[in-house]
Amino acid sequence: MPTTSFHVDAALFDMDGTLVDSTAGVVGAWELFKQKYPNINVENILSSSHGVRTVDNLKKYCGVEDDALAAEAHRFEMAIVTESTANGRAGIIRLPGVTETMQELSPSRLYPSPTWAICTSATRAYALSALANARIDVPDAFVAAEDVKMGKPAPDPYLLGAEKCGVKPKNCVVLEDAPAGIQSGKSAGCRTIGLLTTHTRAQMEAVKPDFLVLNMASVSFKISDNGGLDVTVETE
Repeated sequence: MPTTSFHVDAALFDMDGTLVDSTAGVVGAWELFKQKYPNINVENILSSSHGVRTVDNLKKYCGVEDDALAAEAHRFEMAIVTESTANGRAGIIRLPGVTETMQELSPSRLYPSPTWAICTSATRAYALSALANARIDVPDAFVAAEDVKMGKPAPDPYLLGAEKCGVKPKNCVVLEDAPAGIQSGKSAGCRTIGLLTTHTRAQMEAVKPDFLVLNMASVSFKISDNGGLDVTVETE
């Protein structure tokens, strides 16, 4: 396969669908919530809710009022963890290529000069639990749902991720599996790599990422001697 290489000051990663697969838990959580909100259509929600903050999904699909949002979002995301292994489900696992990526990047995750961040639409409590389940080190530059006023597709998560890395967004690359996340990265001014781990090719092509690959196994990183990261993308 042909490859494209470029240099960035930092890589900004989504979590669910990019670094970890929590599909089993998300399905279980929505099925659990259907007991309280019987009118929701789980299949329809699963096709369009990925990459969006839980609070936004609960308002849209369940009609949760503002005063109950925080508690219901916490209950939902903790249910992802517990339901991920219920009834023989696979649990929260690393996606292909993530082990190799973390082996290279984990040493550069700490302040004062982190070269990567995680920018997730999940709450901090759930994200930390999910990463622990998948045995992924948490970088110092970490952005969760409650850290921004506007979630994806607004640019706020990736603008803050770049800021936490101490670099300009235009010198960053965003790795995302969801159309809302690609839109967020593009709006922030970042280069974008779309992953075909949760959405169809047509859905991802519609938001026009700079690169579109199957998963993280098609992307490699090397910490540069002069700072930042050298990125190589295997294109189809």
